[in-house]
Amino acid sequence: MIIVSTDGSCLRNPGGAIGWAWVNHEGPSKSGGERVGTNQIAELRALLEALRAHPGAEPMIIESDSQYAIKCASEWLPGWKRKGWKTSSGAPVKNLELVRAIDREIAERVGPVRFRWVRGHVGNHFNEVADQLAGEAAREAAARPGPIEVPKFVAQPAARKTAAVEDADLTLF
Repeated sequence: MIIVSTDGSCLRNPGGAIGWAWVNHEGPSKSGGERVGTNQIAELRALLEALRAHPGAEPMIIESDSQYAIKCASEWLPGWKRKGWKTSSGAPVKNLELVRAIDREIAERVGPVRFRWVRGHVGNHFNEVADQLAGEAAREAAARPGPIEVPKFVAQPAARKTAAVEDADLTLF
């Protein structure tokens, strides 16, 4: 079982520098950042990068202190898809490119993916490490010289064979 904790950070929400991070409970971690974004984008990006870094058949649990990111990937996504990427009120889904990329990663992953909410800032070791890495990445992004450009998220094409969408486990527990 792969267990990964994710977190996002935004220095000024919205519009400040963002950072994201994932931490594998038995191994590596990764983080990155952009000069501008929102906290929701940072949280979704952390989840997406964790999925991309852990392909394969081994079951995976992603822990996050972001109910938004977890619900996007597990509860809301299937309904949004059925409704043509519209919310229950008929509005367009926010952060759609990230949400679609997460959907693809889950669907293409052979092993099941589950999500677990953890309370943030209460001493959960892996959540605290992810929080620290995401914050550092946001501060590093903010310190980059040059003009601030609004990043356009580009979904990476899949480089591996895909599994049937029905095989994706989108349960929240």
